[in-house]
Amino acid sequence: MLSGKPCIRGTRITVADAFDYLGGGMSVAEVLDDFPDLTADDLQACFAFAADRDRRLNVMPNEAAL
Repeated sequence: MLSGKPCIRGTRITVADAFDYLGGGMSVAEVLDDFPDLTADDLQACFAFAADRDRRLNVMPNEAAL
């Protein structure tokens, strides 16, 4: 972790940074070119991490508790 932010294994590149690059219009190939320490598997792990986090954050409260 970098200041509490999840990082890509073995780097100081945060998951958020990877998504910022991709969301800003860079292709996966461009990101991998600019950051030779990253692999396609690293970027895939970012997507898996985000999907898992989204699932955990979007848990619906138990209707009985309402």
